[in-house]
Amino acid sequence: MSNAETGNVAAEVADYDAITKTVQHYIDGARSGEGDRMKPAFHEDATIFGYVGNDLFAGPIQNLYDWNDSNGAATEIQARIVAIDLVGTAATVRLELDNWTGHRFTDFFTLLKLDGNWRIMNKVFHLHPSR
Repeated sequence: MSNAETGNVAAEVADYDAITKTVQHYIDGARSGEGDRMKPAFHEDATIFGYVGNDLFAGPIQNLYDWNDSNGAATEIQARIVAIDLVGTAATVRLELDNWTGHRFTDFFTLLKLDGNWRIMNKVFHLHPSR
């Protein structure tokens, strides 16, 4: 492996680690029930889309922060990143969340590397039916 290839691998590993840390802010906010703890993960113009029953939950990411604040702490939440797809300065993440105050979600995030920092630009989610 050439030095250039070794450098690219190291940079890519660093990006995967940085993406994981970005998503961890979101998870920590869910666990604490504090929307403000999620904010470092998201771009200020980020959006959210998904269905809650038959109702579309859509709009600015502040809607997520507000819902999280009113939902309360999810101290028993289980979160697992199951996929990261990374190409240059763009990435997607699939996150499985179980027991978010009794709910199970699958989240899909699109991320962009801005000024050297990974930020979630969009969240699309699926709320699984109650068991």
